[in-house]
Amino acid sequence: MAAARAAEAERSVGLLFARPLAALPATALARVHAPTGRRDASLGGLRGPWHYWWQAHHLDAVVDAGLRRLRAGVLAGASATAARADRVLATVRLRNRARWTNDFYDDMAWLALAAGRLGRLHRLLERRRGHRTLRSARRTLTAELRSALTDDAGGGLFWSTERDFKNVPASGPAALHLARLGDLDAARRILDWAYDRLWSPDTGLFADGIRLRDGAEVIVPDVWSYNQGTVLGALVTIGDPESLGRAAALVTAVDTHLTTAEADASGGRRVLRTHGSGDGGLFTGILARYLALAADTDQLDASARATASRLVRGTADALWEGRDPGRHVGRHVGRRPGWRADAAGATVFSLDPTRPAAAALPAADPLELAPQLQAWTVLEAAARLP
Repeated sequence: MAAARAAEAERSVGLLFARPLAALPATALARVHAPTGRRDASLGGLRGPWHYWWQAHHLDAVVDAGLRRLRAGVLAGASATAARADRVLATVRLRNRARWTNDFYDDMAWLALAAGRLGRLHRLLERRRGHRTLRSARRTLTAELRSALTDDAGGGLFWSTERDFKNVPASGPAALHLARLGDLDAARRILDWAYDRLWSPDTGLFADGIRLRDGAEVIVPDVWSYNQGTVLGALVTIGDPESLGRAAALVTAVDTHLTTAEADASGGRRVLRTHGSGDGGLFTGILARYLALAADTDQLDASARATASRLVRGTADALWEGRDPGRHVGRHVGRRPGWRADAAGATVFSLDPTRPAAAALPAADPLELAPQLQAWTVLEAAARLP
């Protein structure tokens, strides 16, 4: 059932948002909104706001789908999905002015993580295509991330090339990426810095970062779900006793402070709190991804694994039960008023698991990619649970 739900989310996101870049063959990106409007001012995605990090998470979700098919033994489907992921990765670079780098180190860390997971899918499938692109992405992005890791503010990574903000959004995924590459010392240094400078002993959670202003350090106290997720992912990937102890405590802190009650037929359950639309529309999906990783880590404390699994399953169940199935989403076409269905019969998910999609996202309003991608990510996380 969990796999079927994830497959439906994949189908709907594809119908609603996936398009070639400027109608170019062998390209694939996710548009930011659906419908696109009577006239597509972006010229097929070439112009307008560029959401590099949303595309990285789109790639990550496509890789999730490939791994799901591989677990089910559907090798041809997994290989076709890996080929689709290759197109997404190459198109991100093409749309980003034929380069991997941009001004934000957290963006580059997200793409490095997604590309690394795509490489793992290739190895499991013994695919020979796409390796040159993957090597280029990993080499370039890893070098950029290492350049942002400095002793300013005691350690951690800068958020952007302006180099005035050290934060967890860049440091957490970079630590995870370096841990996956086998550089455990660098990953530990980053996490030790986060625990020393941004972790609260009162809540067990991490604040956002430290701004550098005129020689002073100013703590940005905001607590976001995705920051807890990437630190958790890095901790269980490092996997030593200290890191696993920290990971178990972090799962408990998430359960205590980043959940909310959602009424259901059984009398109530705790689901992960979400952060609205825009960039925040992805945050809780990221946390769910790494809670699922923790739940699948045998060395982690059994109670923490059970809690992580419960939170992912409960949130996935709530999103599924609150879905709006069969919504018709269209766009203006031609010179005369009228609509053509872009995705007749798409399943739309709420940006808040405690509210049904029909109430949270009225049918007359355009849909945004981030919350739909978040729901897909949560449902894929539930599908990978042991």
